[in-house]
Amino acid sequence: MDIKEKKIKKTTPDYKQIYQDLITMKYPEKLQQCEHILRKKELGFLDVLEVNNILKPNKADQNLKSYDKSTILKILDYQKKYNLNNTELAIKFKMSRNTVGKWKKIFF
Repeated sequence: MDIKEKKIKKTTPDYKQIYQDLITMKYPEKLQQCEHILRKKELGFLDVLEVNNILKPNKADQNLKSYDKSTILKILDYQKKYNLNNTELAIKFKMSRNTVGKWKKIFF
C-alpha cells in the first residue's frame, strides 16, 4: 500500500468492540437483549441506534448523531417501504423532519 492509498482509506470506529466493552462494564444485565445485534460481523448505523435504544431508551442525543450516505439511503428506503411521511419517519428515528426533507432533496 502506498502513501496515497493510506491517506484515502477511511476508517470507521469499531462499534462492535465499543458496545461489547460498554455492555460488559456498565450494562451486563442488558447483554442478552443486545446479543443478537452484537453477533453480526460488522455493526451498521441502524444497529448502533438499536443498541443505543436498548441501553438508554429515553435518551435522544441529536448532537452526537451523524449519518453516512448508505445509512441515509436505508432510512429513506424504510420510509418508502412503510409509506411514512417525513414527520412519521423523523419521530421513528428521533430526528428533525427538516433533515428528512433535506435528504430527499439531495438524494432524490
